[in-house]
Amino acid sequence: MPEQSAGMPRRRTVLASAAVTAAGVPLIAPAGQAAAAPSGGGGATGQAPDRELRKLLQEIDADRIEATVRRLAAFGTRHTLSVQDDPERGIGAARDWILAEMKKYAAVSGGRMTAELQSYIQEPASRIPVATRITNVVATLRGSVAPDRVYVVAGHYDSRVTDVMDATSDAPGADDDASGVALVMELARVMAKRRPAATIVFVAVAGEEQGLYGSRYAATQFKAAGADVQGMFTNDIIGSSRADDGTRDPYTVRLFTEGVPTSETPAQANTRRSVGGENDSATRQLARFVSDVGDNDVTGMNVRVVYRRDRYLRGGDHIPFLEQGYPAARFTEPAEDFAHQHQDVRVEDGKQYGDLPEFCDFDYIARVTRVNGAVLWTLAQAPGTPREARIVTSNLTNDTELKWALGTEPDLAGYEVVWRGTTESEWTHVIKVGLTTTHTVDLSKDNVFFGVRAVNRDGKRSPVAFPLPGN
Repeated sequence: MPEQSAGMPRRRTVLASAAVTAAGVPLIAPAGQAAAAPSGGGGATGQAPDRELRKLLQEIDADRIEATVRRLAAFGTRHTLSVQDDPERGIGAARDWILAEMKKYAAVSGGRMTAELQSYIQEPASRIPVATRITNVVATLRGSVAPDRVYVVAGHYDSRVTDVMDATSDAPGADDDASGVALVMELARVMAKRRPAATIVFVAVAGEEQGLYGSRYAATQFKAAGADVQGMFTNDIIGSSRADDGTRDPYTVRLFTEGVPTSETPAQANTRRSVGGENDSATRQLARFVSDVGDNDVTGMNVRVVYRRDRYLRGGDHIPFLEQGYPAARFTEPAEDFAHQHQDVRVEDGKQYGDLPEFCDFDYIARVTRVNGAVLWTLAQAPGTPREARIVTSNLTNDTELKWALGTEPDLAGYEVVWRGTTESEWTHVIKVGLTTTHTVDLSKDNVFFGVRAVNRDGKRSPVAFPLPGN
């Protein structure tokens, strides 16, 4: 066990020092010493993009994204209950086009990417009056080092108008959610030529507007296969930075992230209440990771984390993944214009209604795509989130002993312990502790929150694992 450094803040002063941002303090302190949070996005745990990631993000093309959004809108309607065997109109035509494009990307991947349809028959249910085939389009880029570790990015390709059961009227669905599907497809195109360490899955799901049917099927399929999904993002309504009052916020994207886990058991709830872990679910750690790597000069974006599972009265395709116990979150634009969502295409009192491409900001979609790209690529190249993280509680002490399981990545270099005051939202201090599975900090576990993250030889860091009480 590494010894406590003489330069380490004592437990009596940690709460005061945690509130101070010292100029010139290094992002990561020498082994055994704590670094206070520098100013700027990401705080003490921020990760700047390296040359490889910068090049990847520069390849994201707003013109291609625009072409995808316009092509999807041109299918007329993509309603889940629309025709599936017309080559020009309806959800079947959109499905076949997305699959063909994904197969083009896979063709240049050197065999690392596959593209396929994932279908099932949904029997009559809410908003599904007759048995209906629900089909997701799935492209899988298999990891070269840790292929069993999986990250998922999704958007839904179905659309709707005012009447959710109207399967025949024009429903272009440009913002909701051709924008998210265009993001998914552009990332698949750019990443297909590369070799991630972990597996990345790009999914265009159906049935969202009728009740999250496609994503629920995808999530249950992952669970049934025992997949180690360590992060999932849905991108839904990411097409415009314009609010209904005409104001614009073109450099902000919201990230909705739940605190108390949807899948929490009664025993887990008791533990959460006892340690005050309401803001430290795996999804909240994923959100902190997004801020660490997605909010920088290359993306040009501010990630506004919202401590809520989703917006009022609505829910997205991340929710079925949360139900299965997977960390998952939703990206969406900063403020919505409801005249261009779930509306019949019409002009009323001189105002154009409908979800049309002309109301999208394609440069904005490209920036949101870069945020997703930075996050997914860094997740895939970094080690996995540490497992079995524990705070030892066998004795009453004024220090904190942490334990975790050793990761299996061949390029694993070591671990870092992070902490923050209990009223802080972001990690404020980091300690390098080396390639070990235990570390004791001379700070009381009663006064701060702790976490553990893994580091590889390239300096890429995993999301933080929040330790639970144990021995």
